[in-house]
Amino acid sequence: MTDKIKVAVEVGIIFVFFYYLLRSLKGTRGAGIFKGVIFISGITILLIGVGADYLGLVNISFVLQKWLPLIFVSLLIIVFQPELRRVLMDLGQSRWVRFVSTSAGAEMIDEVTSAVVNLAGRKHGALIALEKEIGLKPYIEGGTQMDSQVTKELIETIFYPGSELHDGGIVIKDERITAAGCVFPLTENPNIPKSLGTRHRAAIGLTEESDAITIVVSEETGKISAAIHGQIESDLDKEKLVKFIKDNYHSR
Repeated sequence: MTDKIKVAVEVGIIFVFFYYLLRSLKGTRGAGIFKGVIFISGITILLIGVGADYLGLVNISFVLQKWLPLIFVSLLIIVFQPELRRVLMDLGQSRWVRFVSTSAGAEMIDEVTSAVVNLAGRKHGALIALEKEIGLKPYIEGGTQMDSQVTKELIETIFYPGSELHDGGIVIKDERITAAGCVFPLTENPNIPKSLGTRHRAAIGLTEESDAITIVVSEETGKISAAIHGQIESDLDKEKLVKFIKDNYHSR
């Protein structure tokens, strides 16, 4: 392999790495931290160069060269743990990596979307999570255990105002309602509009921690939203919601 080819391969690898990293950090708290990391890295490299070549600070240069990179990498793993997990999820669902996938059952999608549209029409708040490859066991165990067929009647009953389970979310796993009354983690993304309520923040938060799809019905406006990978789409009708689910959800 010639030197030019080696350089091209190295540049390509670095480009792909930073592309996925920056894409995953976009719109998250990690974006600001990443800028700080770049700044500190530049200062460190400058200190190493100046210290070794001009000031004769051999011991400091030795420490910076030998120990700082290890400490630096360890800190990056700790600080960017949510973002790194998100990068791995994106890679795992890439068309280049995903060789086999099948669409979710049409019947399940129709029951969910029909129930959501009916709930939206009555302005009954709702929060539904569709589990994919990353299990939602911690959230399922924190809710009321179920093993029920997905029907619009059951979903509408769960989210009827005044019912014991209507304030939490439901988890659908393997096309079955596995749990209701589940508490999902709230997003910590500072860029999320303050106008979004707790249900929307929980919907986004769960998709930041997993590859699940979440569906939300606003209690105030009756509008339908859906989220995945920390991004939310609002003002969906049934047709758009069905398309969103089919485009993003794949059964195992």
